[in-house]
Parts: sequence; C-alpha cells; structure tokens
Amino acid sequence: MHIDDHDHGLAHDLKAMEALVARRRALKWFAGAGTAALVASCGSDDTSGGSLTVVDAATPTPTPSASATPTPTPTAGATCVADPQETAGPYPGDGTNNASGATSNVLTSSGIVRSDIRASFIGSTTVATGVAVKLTLTLVDVNSACAPLAGYAIYLWQCDREGRYSLYTAATESYLRGVQVTDANGQVSFTTIFPGCYDGRWPHMHFEVFTSLTNATSGRYAVLTSQLAMPSAVCATVFADTATYPSSAGNFARVSLGSDMVFADNGSAQIAQMTPTFTGSVADGYAASAVVGLAT
Repeated sequence: MHIDDHDHGLAHDLKAMEALVARRRALKWFAGAGTAALVASCGSDDTSGGSLTVVDAATPTPTPSASATPTPTPTAGATCVADPQETAGPYPGDGTNNASGATSNVLTSSGIVRSDIRASFIGSTTVATGVAVKLTLTLVDVNSACAPLAGYAIYLWQCDREGRYSLYTAATESYLRGVQVTDANGQVSFTTIFPGCYDGRWPHMHFEVFTSLTNATSGRYAVLTSQLAMPSAVCATVFADTATYPSSAGNFARVSLGSDMVFADNGSAQIAQMTPTFTGSVADGYAASAVVGLAT
C-alpha cells in the first residue's frame, strides 16, 4: 500500500497533468525525423497531440439509438486513429492509488463486471441520478485496418452529476464504475448518466483497456488509459437543468477543450474520435457511441 501523487486533490492533479502535457510535447519534439513522415501524412490533424496513426478501412460504425444498442455497419473509407494515453486522474479506483488510507481497487471486487453502472454495489445500493446515457464503445486495431478487437475488457468510470467520484469524493459509494468485455464486433455497452462538469476540467469519462477480463480484474495491467470528451452542444443542453446539475453550467462556462489539461494537446482527428456521437434528448435519455483505437 502506498500513497500515490493522485491522492492530493484536484489542484495537485492539475499540476500533474501540466507536467504530463509538457512531457508529451517534449517526446513529440524528440521524435524528430523518425515520425516526420507520419505527422506530415496526417496534415493538420496532429497539430499538438504527439504521434498519430491514421488508418483507412471499412470500420464498423455504430448507429446510436436511444432504445437499443447501436449496431455496427460497414462504412467505406472510414478512418480510425490510435487513442492517446492520458492520465487516469486522481480517482481511478484501479489499484494505482488509495483513498482514506486504503488502496482503492474496485477492479478486484465482485460485481464490477456489469453493463449498467448507475448503482453502487459495495455496501451501498445508491443509484446515481442524472440524464441517462447508453454508451457503446467499439475497440479497433489501428495496426490491422481498423479490425474489431474481441475479448478485450474495458473499464469505464466517471464523476456523478455533482462532479464527485465514488470511492473518493463520494467515499461511501461505488457507482459509475464497471467493466465489460468486447464482443465479436469489438463492442461494449454501458448504461450510465451524463457526467457533471467540475471546476477546471472539460466534462469527460475515463476508460482503461485490458487485453482480457482476467487482466482487468487483476488490476494494473491496462494497455491503454484514456478519456472521452463530452460534446459541447450536449453539455450546454444537459447543464441548462441547474436543478439536476447544480454547478455544472458555471464550471462549464469557464473551461474549453483548448484550456483543458488533458485534451488541449491532442490533434483534431484524435479529439473527433475521443468525442462520442450523441442522439436523443434530456427527457428520453441519450445513446452515445465512439470508436477506441488501439495500436496492438
């Protein structure tokens, strides 16, 4: 057991993410001629996010539906990019840090493998409230013509409508965390809520990718840690309900993708892929879908 740098709160985390951004930019500079051709081939889509792999292929493209899981349909000329490695933030609950003096590793807990992640499942049974979202992620191999990756595990976690994270700032709760295994189409689906916006960060969801469920439930074996950026227009619509999302509108007004310490240094192709497509409404709930690119 050890106390990780993640345990010192948002202010410390923002400084850590600043260091991460600086390091990634330095790595990009040192890549030099070895990646020059790759960057050039991507044009303006890699203005600040490090090396970028873009693959053209008939990629499965989920079609969102508010009432059913999106079904992939081949789209000629579609592209996928490798999602960038991002910080897990201060509240991953994946065994890499601790909370209240105890190691937080929800991945080893019975019940973590679930599709509907709105309820707590350790001690409490509290259900996180907010605008419903059914999120489908399609995991693809950018080194194999965007082929779907079956049998991988994806761990998704996020804050609640008040910007709190279970196990940490909502210490007695375990909601809004769950693991699913990709099917033959490389897809997983989670039923969750739209995350709130807390001060200093663009609204987002976190995820980690593991090569198997065994690795996921053992903890600390992620091959990709990254984040999803919520679409600006949907954020504005959801946060207009200040009764449900009491502080999000004000926090959202003070942040932008360009100022966010995680998303700011990514290229436009990366940001486009990291931003899920939403359909639906606040009243009926949303269906969202995104492609996650992994370089195997």
